[in-house]
Amino acid sequence: MGVKDEATGRIWEDRLIDLRVEDNPEPLVELRRLLRVDQAYKHMKTGDLAIEKKDVTAALREYGLAEKLFPENLEMKYWHAVLLANIGKADEVRSIFREIFRRDPNWHILTSRIYDIGLINVDKKQLELILRESKS
Repeated sequence: MGVKDEATGRIWEDRLIDLRVEDNPEPLVELRRLLRVDQAYKHMKTGDLAIEKKDVTAALREYGLAEKLFPENLEMKYWHAVLLANIGKADEVRSIFREIFRRDPNWHILTSRIYDIGLINVDKKQLELILRESKS
């Protein structure tokens, strides 16, 4: 378990990471994997914060680092692709959406929904092209 240098008395804030592998046959291998996953999600969170600040360069960097640490994670690929689509690269990322949609059709459903609330900022034609990728 990793904790902050100085305790605040609020365990949920003091605990930086809490990994457990008691029942894993290869605990060191699993700990390394879990640390990579934790680091990847921290990069995703930093990327999300960069988007809030409209710092696209930082967001792209952080999402890319997250994907490198946890390449099999569809969530990380998906939000990276959404960001790329939002900055005008929808044509370039359709193949990424295709891979994501084929591996888990739920991302296809989510894409329509996030369009409706403005989280993916492409025109209707681009959205249709992206959504058509699940059928390619």
